[in-house]
Amino acid sequence: MTLAQLDTVAGGGIGDEQRIFAFEADFAKDLRCIPMVVRFKLDRCGVKLSLRQWSKMGAANRMRLLAARGDTAKETEAFRILVIDLATTHCPEPIRWLPVEPEPAWASRACVPVDIIRQAAASGVAPPSPQCWNRLSVLQRFTLLKLARSDHDNHNFIPAMREMLLILT
Repeated sequence: MTLAQLDTVAGGGIGDEQRIFAFEADFAKDLRCIPMVVRFKLDRCGVKLSLRQWSKMGAANRMRLLAARGDTAKETEAFRILVIDLATTHCPEPIRWLPVEPEPAWASRACVPVDIIRQAAASGVAPPSPQCWNRLSVLQRFTLLKLARSDHDNHNFIPAMREMLLILT
């Protein structure tokens, strides 16, 4: 599936959601950590940045990456070129590449991914209903899935679920 097709299937790009989530505010407001919206754009273009690369870019360049558009295939490619240029200019660490999933689980509005169901159970909360999952934005679905993956630190899963009004306590 091409990025353009993915844009259609997933319900568009990130649009006006180029923001930092409230659960990220403590560590992302000064951009010392990579915010989810930037992680989303990185995953879409197949680049994995280390925290060291991110921090070596400097605050102004991190802000450029946060502000960069990533809604369309063309914008995603421009973001990829920008991030590679910044990373190679500011940090000697080699670029690591991610496979770009042709049909990522967050792109489907049809069903809640198994990783999210498992993480919700492990956290003692109900997973999002299919109706709730369907109403989430692309960025929200990506974020929940990223936070639910077993290779990720899951401590922000519950705060993200609360912020997205998936649990009300």
